Amino acid sequence: MAHVFGGLANLRSLLRRRTAPGAMPGTLTGDPTTTTTSIRVMAYGPERLVEQEVDDPSELTALMAEWPVVWVDVDGLGDVAKLRGLGEVLRIHPLALEDATSCHQRSKIERYADHDFIVVRMINLGDRIVTEQLNVFLSQGLVVTLQGERPGDSLDPVRARLRTARGRIRELGADYLAYSLVDAVIDGYFPVLGELGERLEKLEEEVVTALRQDAPSRIHSAKHDLMTVRRSLWPLREAMGALWRDESPHIAPGTRVYLRDCYDHTAQLMDIVESYREVTGSLMEIHLSSVSNRMNEVMRMLTVIGTLFIPLTFITGLYGMNFDPALSRWNMPELRWQYGYPFALALMVVTSGAFLVYFRRRGWL
Repeated sequence: MAHVFGGLANLRSLLRRRTAPGAMPGTLTGDPTTTTTSIRVMAYGPERLVEQEVDDPSELTALMAEWPVVWVDVDGLGDVAKLRGLGEVLRIHPLALEDATSCHQRSKIERYADHDFIVVRMINLGDRIVTEQLNVFLSQGLVVTLQGERPGDSLDPVRARLRTARGRIRELGADYLAYSLVDAVIDGYFPVLGELGERLEKLEEEVVTALRQDAPSRIHSAKHDLMTVRRSLWPLREAMGALWRDESPHIAPGTRVYLRDCYDHTAQLMDIVESYREVTGSLMEIHLSSVSNRMNEVMRMLTVIGTLFIPLTFITGLYGMNFDPALSRWNMPELRWQYGYPFALALMVVTSGAFLVYFRRRGWL
């Protein structure tokens, strides 16, 4: 049950990160476990690209004026002052910035006057599945990503494409970059579900072929992981549908075709998750059925053994009675018979054999 208590601990941690009741709108909570916030910038055009670290958010103004597309990647939620300054320079709505620093958000799309705010959840599979909130702000020529719950992300393929100018990503605008980031997050679900599917196949084989005492906890753990994935994918599919269908001044019509592909991928992922959930449900039923069958086998064997010994106990009890054959010829005369002991043993063997033949013919053995 460790995975259950671990999940509850994560939920309690997220609740502690929420804005205090009655706080002003736009209040930033930050991350109490760290005080750092790093800002990395990738500014590019069709011919060249530049990468650099930025300490002061005000430095971004010159970069946005010089380059066609600027990607501001913010990692870490500890420096609230820097985050607030970043929001002022990039004209990020205070409510959107508040949601970005509160890591309990579901996947969603919100549209403001100066930018679109997209929330998606990245996924990672270790001993158990965990998700991390990725916030994407999209405006003309600018994409801002904000994360910081744990090291690493799913965006390295996009960074590699930008550095090597592979594909059309450096020829298109910021909306295509935002699509590429969201698409990388969604594609990250496929290998995780593939690994989870292999675990389920192995677990299914173990449940069918052997009765393991830890099978129920492992099945419940897999079910818990699938619930985590489903809670992330369900709102993600709705957000991708809204992003694809609804028009936005920050997204070109040509890019909406690619967003439709993202929506199709999320729908496919949901189908996989639902199939896996059915498998886990059947695994528990198979395990309980196997345990019941095993118990029935044990009870049947014990019943056979008990049934065999009932007549033997009767025979030994009968010949163990303290009657004196000298007083009457009806007082167990076979006690004085020279073949009385072999006769009793033979009677017990014949009785047991008859029962065994009967049980075998009935299919009980």
